[in-house]
Amino acid sequence: MKVMMVNGSPRTQGNTAAALEEMRKVFDATGVETELVNIGLKPIRGCIACQKCSQTGKCVFDDIVNKTAPLFEKCDGLVVGTPVYYASANATTIAYLDRLFYSTHFDKTMKVGASVVVSRRGGSSSTFDEVNKYFSISGMPIAPSQYWNMVYGLEPGDAAKDEEGMQTMRTLARNMIFLMQSITLGKEKYGLPEKEPWTPTHFIR
Repeated sequence: MKVMMVNGSPRTQGNTAAALEEMRKVFDATGVETELVNIGLKPIRGCIACQKCSQTGKCVFDDIVNKTAPLFEKCDGLVVGTPVYYASANATTIAYLDRLFYSTHFDKTMKVGASVVVSRRGGSSSTFDEVNKYFSISGMPIAPSQYWNMVYGLEPGDAAKDEEGMQTMRTLARNMIFLMQSITLGKEKYGLPEKEPWTPTHFIR
């Protein structure tokens, strides 16, 4: 099992990192390989809908999105951690996810996704929903925990004091491992679900 962990915070030793680290401890203890990708300080621009990726199989902007796409393809699960800015994920995280999901054309079906959001106070629920949409549109089961995957804190070190939040992270990691293992066994015995050809809706015709 391999999990790709994305930290969208510009503070690589901040509270988002602490939440992801709590998950990583559980992954390590059970033999799940992890790779952490810090994107918060990277100059990542947004998608411009040029459609070049449909011709080349990669984004026209050759940055960390293209560098981490092979890791995304190989992993069994993806964890995305983001701070909350204005009741939303920070702009760098959204730009990265938009381009990563849109420019990669491999089948993401049954890779397990998990979003982790960290805030001072408000906006966690809307950010949690925002990140989960990337998984649900891609056929990726979303790992649950004992509560929504939220950790609270402002100053570095605050997250560790959020005992419920840290417990939520540990439970999330355990549930994610169970899902990945179960899906692997299911694929071996039954294969992936049958897919129909895509029938797009066009509201203008």
